[in-house]
Amino acid sequence: MSTPSASAPIAGRHVVRVIANALNLSTPAGLLLAVLGRTRIQQGPDGLFVATGWRLPLPLARAFTVGDVVILRSDSWSERLLRHEARHATQWAWCPLVFLPLYGLASAWSWVRTGDVWSRNVFEVRAGLADGGYREQPLRSERRRRAQQSGTVGDGTRTEL
Repeated sequence: MSTPSASAPIAGRHVVRVIANALNLSTPAGLLLAVLGRTRIQQGPDGLFVATGWRLPLPLARAFTVGDVVILRSDSWSERLLRHEARHATQWAWCPLVFLPLYGLASAWSWVRTGDVWSRNVFEVRAGLADGGYREQPLRSERRRRAQQSGTVGDGTRTEL
């Protein structure tokens, strides 16, 4: 488990993100959400807040970010996951009012293409799939092609009689 340092200064490249997310109210909204989810909020690195112990049933993700607030179900996290979520904080700064609808559309596009909501979701790809704990899935058409070549259907069963 990582322990964020409250006394660490915010690196210059993160200052604009922190200011933008404060002004667009996404960080205050994230803090309110963290309180409603009965989390423990700590100051994290680079102007992030880390809220652990999310108790509400939705979203299903093990971590999600609203503004500069990284909300986790668990009490622990990896530096890689925090890096991934920090990239989402930057995404909130660049498209605050439309982030959630665009993220939803990107998730739907990914599901149509791959059967999961992350592999072709531009926000997850740009945040780093591996850092977020995701494994990229092939396109559905590629899986069908491979299955046809190997003589199996999508569930791995043989197609021959």
